[in-house]
Amino acid sequence: MPIMTTAQALVKFLDNQYVSFDGKETKFVDGVFTVFGHGIVVGLGQALDEDPGQLRVYQGKNEQGMAHVAASFAKQNNRRKIIACASSIGPGSANMVTAAATATVNNVPLLLFPADTFACRQPDPVLQQFEQTDSLSITTTDAFRPVCRYWDRITRPEQLMSAMINAMRVLTDTANTGAVAIALSQDVEGESYDFPESFYAKRVHRITRIVPSPDEIADIAEIIASAKKPLLIAGGGVRYSEAGKAVEDFCEKFNIALAETQNGKSAVLSSHKLNLGGVGVTGNLAANTIAKEADVVIGVGTRFSDFTTASKSLYRSDVKFVTINTDRFDAYKLDAVKCVADAKLAIAALDEALTAKGYRTAYTTEIADAKKAWAEECDKLAAYTYKEGFEPIIKARYEPTIEEFVKLYGSALTQTEALFAIRKLIPADAIAVASAGSLPGCLQRMWTTDARDSYNMEYGYSCMGYEIAGALGSKLAAPDKEVYSFCGDGSYLMLHSELVTSIQEGKKINVLLFDNAGFGCINNLEMGNGIGNLATEFRKRDENGNLLGDLLEVDYAMSAAGYGCKTYRVRTMEQLVAALEDAKKQTVSTLLDIKVLPKSMTDGYGAWWHVGLASTSKKESVQAAYKVKAENLSKARKY
Repeated sequence: MPIMTTAQALVKFLDNQYVSFDGKETKFVDGVFTVFGHGIVVGLGQALDEDPGQLRVYQGKNEQGMAHVAASFAKQNNRRKIIACASSIGPGSANMVTAAATATVNNVPLLLFPADTFACRQPDPVLQQFEQTDSLSITTTDAFRPVCRYWDRITRPEQLMSAMINAMRVLTDTANTGAVAIALSQDVEGESYDFPESFYAKRVHRITRIVPSPDEIADIAEIIASAKKPLLIAGGGVRYSEAGKAVEDFCEKFNIALAETQNGKSAVLSSHKLNLGGVGVTGNLAANTIAKEADVVIGVGTRFSDFTTASKSLYRSDVKFVTINTDRFDAYKLDAVKCVADAKLAIAALDEALTAKGYRTAYTTEIADAKKAWAEECDKLAAYTYKEGFEPIIKARYEPTIEEFVKLYGSALTQTEALFAIRKLIPADAIAVASAGSLPGCLQRMWTTDARDSYNMEYGYSCMGYEIAGALGSKLAAPDKEVYSFCGDGSYLMLHSELVTSIQEGKKINVLLFDNAGFGCINNLEMGNGIGNLATEFRKRDENGNLLGDLLEVDYAMSAAGYGCKTYRVRTMEQLVAALEDAKKQTVSTLLDIKVLPKSMTDGYGAWWHVGLASTSKKESVQAAYKVKAENLSKARKY
């Protein structure tokens, strides 16, 4: 092979990486997303311009946004296909740090190439260089170290080979995948080296299923066999293992109650008779009711976040935990008896072990009764309007905001009635994408998913700004599906740059923008804990200089229309229905500017969340909230 630059070798290497899962081989790297700058365009940019091979080059509009697109693309492909991301030095690189953390927390492969300073240091300080006075070896790209599974810096061409082999190791690891950052020194990108042909050769990375240990299966089978009312919680590991049907069949065979995490939702079908739905802080009445009585909790592919366990307060004090997880770290959580294995294989082995024991749970009508009670609650939420149903959620102190909102926008739509209508009107196999605010709670409780992998919720990092970029990532991965981004007004303002990229790429996404005039979820949290209405509603300053003046009036439809989207202004149920039906006919990205009443989301259902309340305060309302916290904490598990 001819001598190549480091960047040219990198492009050729990426173009020849494949993965194999259950005997199916696919090309691993679809392309490269980039916002070109001086640190990357003449090096990696030159290589992509000269010979990209089969790699597609995508143009991002914001480095964080494009990296969210890539992460969502990988997730929608069940981690078997990726888009690499490349940025310039300085702010371009730093912008991707948030996305790197998001991917790592969620165990989603994300390959990043941030440009770096010159290895030779001749032009120091080069444009956008961050100079650390106690060590010139520290640059902006060092910020990636704590949020990546693997980090490296290329200061000599030959370092690329070992760095990229290790990058692929991590990106195809079922237990500990996440973000990988390979910092490219600007001068080294263009330096030439005689790379061996073996480096460029087609390489197939086998994503293997971890076979369960018979001893570990026996351990957890013994505990489950003693359980009268076990609960299985399906997490993201069930999705990535493609074990949803196996889990459903397992629960049905032994009459085991089934619940799901945010990342596990749509791995198992909502219509399954034993699926109670979302569990925990954003869980529903059915799942939380059964969870509180469970004597054994079977965690499959879940990392047991504080929302899943309600800060370790949801379950009985004497409950036993067993876990199935590819990650030994997560398998050990909650002092569980573990099986480190692939979810699908472990469920099959556990099925055999419990069958041999003649096991059957003691549930009679409890699961069906809990589901019936939740269905009745959903009927109320679907009819939850401004005129009826406010009392359980709206407190008197919120009424001025409600009245002001209605007068400003002429809208009396509630979030819950809008969501139920949307679920009925959009395609059953449409992909729902969300991340932050009150929408994740409503969706985990209320949204039904009877098409597998049709729910793309980023809730490990709950990153505001993921919603629209994530929708584009899902659309790139599943171009034949309708994709809907469920986005709050706060998240839209934070990051919606890749809406323009969806127009550029001709990939239609539908943005359902729920405008409740601010950061409604956090407004609930602060006011519900006795704190004043401080900087969480979008208000002008009042005569005293506080952010308690008039609500801002924002026309988000006009914003998106300027990008080329088909937009709709929604204030009534009739307008919502008409907009959803018309949006399905469009071939360009759409945005529905839906004004929903503040405080009209779901709430509660018996789960507590531990937040760092002030232990000393002059306000009686804060003191009362702290007392409630102390009471709940005293009942929760300590570790």
